[in-house]
Amino acid sequence: MIDSILLAVQSTVPDTSTWSWSGSLVMNISIILGIIIAKVGIQNKGKGPKLPLLEPFLGKNFGLPELLAGISFGHLIGVGAILGLTNTGLIT
Repeated sequence: MIDSILLAVQSTVPDTSTWSWSGSLVMNISIILGIIIAKVGIQNKGKGPKLPLLEPFLGKNFGLPELLAGISFGHLIGVGAILGLTNTGLIT
């Protein structure tokens, strides 16, 4: 029963693209966008470990938890963008 359900779902899933430079460019732009959104949107900043090497770029109150949250959110945006652009045929 479960195998038949998995096989039915698996046959309807489209092929995803393999790694490409265009996909990595979209992912990098999405990660930068996620960090920018985290910098603007997080209200309680600076609660965790500091990032002294990135202070000139991100500011004093932007620590490791905020960076990880921004990168994670950027990956979510990037996966959606890559899948959407692949399905429309804009990237291969």
